[in-house]
Amino acid sequence: MRKLGILIVLTGVVAVVPVALYLMFSGPRMRVQPKLIPQQAEMPAMPEGMVPVSPEPSTIPSLQMAAPLRNPLPDTEHTRQIGRVYYGYYCALCHGRTGRGDGPVGSSYSPAPTDLTLPQVQMLSDGALYRAMLTGIGHEPVLSYVIEPKARWFVVSYMRYLQSAHVGQGSGFIIRCENRRPVTSTAEFGKAIAEAR
Repeated sequence: MRKLGILIVLTGVVAVVPVALYLMFSGPRMRVQPKLIPQQAEMPAMPEGMVPVSPEPSTIPSLQMAAPLRNPLPDTEHTRQIGRVYYGYYCALCHGRTGRGDGPVGSSYSPAPTDLTLPQVQMLSDGALYRAMLTGIGHEPVLSYVIEPKARWFVVSYMRYLQSAHVGQGSGFIIRCENRRPVTSTAEFGKAIAEAR
C-alpha cells in the first residue's frame, strides 16, 4: 500500500512538471502575444487618445553653445546680492563662503572643490562658467537638477564678484546666513532672497 502511494505521487509529479513547464515558457499566450524583435518589426500604432511625451530637453548648453553665451543679467549690486543668496544655498557648503574651495563639506572631498577665485576660473566665459557649474567634477548630474534655471545666471554673477576684496572681508549675507539655522523650506528660501533685495 505504501509503495502504491509513492508510485501515485511520483506519477503525478512526472505528469504535472512537464505540463507546468510547457505552460510557463511556451504556453498559448506566450506564442500569440505581440512582441517587438529589434530590426525586424515596426512599432505598433499608438492607441487612440494617447499623447506622446518626450523628456524635457536639457537646459545645459554643449561646450560649443556655452562658449559665446553672455550673462543676460546686468552686473549690479542687486544682481550680486541675489546671486550671493543662491551661492550660499547651492555652492558655499563645498566651495566655501569666499569661493576658495574650503567649505565645510568640500574640505572632505578629494579632489578638493575648485577655487573659484583663481584667474583661470575667472577667465572663463560666462557660458563656460554656467556649464561648469552644472557639469563640473563632483557636480554631475546632481546640480543640473538641483539649481533652478532662474537661479543659475545669478550664481554666475556672484562667481564673477568673488575675486573682489569685499567678499574676503567677512561681510555680507552669507555670513549672516551661516549663523542662522539651515534653510529647510521653499518659503524660508524665498524669504532669504527677499531680505537680500
